[in-house]
Amino acid sequence: MKSATPKVLHDLCGRSLVGHVLAASGELEPENLVVVVGHAREQVAAHLADIAPEARTAVQAEQNGTGHAVRMGLEELGGSVDGTVVVVCGDTPLLTGETLRRLSATHSADGNAVTVLTAEVPDATGYGRIVRDEVSGAVTAIVEHKDASDGQRAIREINSGVFAFDGRLLAEALKRVRTDNSQGEEYLTDVLGILREAGHRVGASVAGDHREIAGINNRVQLSQARRILNDRLLTAAMLSGVTVIDPATTWVDVSVTFEQDVVVHPGTQLHGSTHLAEGCEVGPNSRLTDTRVGAGARVDNTVASGAEVGAEATVGPYAYLRPGSRLGRKGKIGTYVETKNASIGEGTKVPHLSYVGDATIGDFSNIGAASVFVNYDGQDKHHTTVGSHCKTGSDNMFVAPVTVGDGAYTAAGSVITKDVPPGSLAVARGQQRNIEGWVARKRPGSAAAKAAEEAVRGSAEEG
Repeated sequence: MKSATPKVLHDLCGRSLVGHVLAASGELEPENLVVVVGHAREQVAAHLADIAPEARTAVQAEQNGTGHAVRMGLEELGGSVDGTVVVVCGDTPLLTGETLRRLSATHSADGNAVTVLTAEVPDATGYGRIVRDEVSGAVTAIVEHKDASDGQRAIREINSGVFAFDGRLLAEALKRVRTDNSQGEEYLTDVLGILREAGHRVGASVAGDHREIAGINNRVQLSQARRILNDRLLTAAMLSGVTVIDPATTWVDVSVTFEQDVVVHPGTQLHGSTHLAEGCEVGPNSRLTDTRVGAGARVDNTVASGAEVGAEATVGPYAYLRPGSRLGRKGKIGTYVETKNASIGEGTKVPHLSYVGDATIGDFSNIGAASVFVNYDGQDKHHTTVGSHCKTGSDNMFVAPVTVGDGAYTAAGSVITKDVPPGSLAVARGQQRNIEGWVARKRPGSAAAKAAEEAVRGSAEEG
């Protein structure tokens, strides 16, 4: 990956690679869930503690192959377990719980000692090949690409690296795995031959979509997997009643949820725990993270994080809703408006060119254009409260802490530093003073002076 971030911690649609594998594995409801960690294990273990506290970790101090890794995993469980052991790779984020359930069901139904998940792929380069008995079709071996003959390399059915084992037989077979191969490693795939030679049944379950087993080894493959998973997520959303105008330019995380009749316009990104309620529209060109959009609301060309937009409200275009922003039903946050830690009531409008931070605004008020809620004194943040049914003038500064009572008005250009009683008009600006002839005296011969002289002359002639 050429990155300071361990491969399995790279993000894919809002979840790490290993997080996707854990989510799929969790659908089996396993009695034990063990993750074998090696490279950058401190970072990986810390991540696992956050996303899957039920998972146990086993340390593979030296990376001596897949068989060795599984041995380390079994040692975490006492060396051997009864029942089925399913082994998956930590870098296969497209694997689904449904495919794992099918693998486990096949393993149990057929009474296999081991069942390998396979797939037929267009290009098998780099993968272990599945070698079958020509008569029965049973799996006789898995041959790694480096060790395969030319004839074996022509096989298109590959090993996914995902297996279901009889736990007791797996533990015994791992003791007999050798390292006389091109890598000098313990191959987990050798267990199949060992069990077959001992007279046990080796079977296979073929994945319905070969892309599910794709491993991620570089950022090109990561981007390809992101496209596949994103298409999968959008397809599910559309089949549930969501209109996605342009899936090619719409990106969603696995944790995003939708209700029916949502419309998502082009260029939209939806991340984290974002939820879009029935009949709302988002986009174009919007990025919402951990944001809830109410039924029938409209969000246009907006960036929002940790925000809540009420039903039938409108936001944008070109708005920025920072964490703690809450807009009430039928409210409006308009063009070039930024909000942060602000509760804006039902039917209240902040239409243009304003900043509302650390504030509470009541219902059905109107905040004039170019208003700023001055919340920071250089050391501490302070709160502003504007009541319901207020009308504040354009170019107002509300210097917190300050309260504007219900039904109050403030004049344009005012700097509000004192509380405004309910129903009052606050005017806080200097008296205008006109100094006549200033331009002629201070800027003689300038274009402005000549224009003023002509205007005065014209007025005199008209008079």
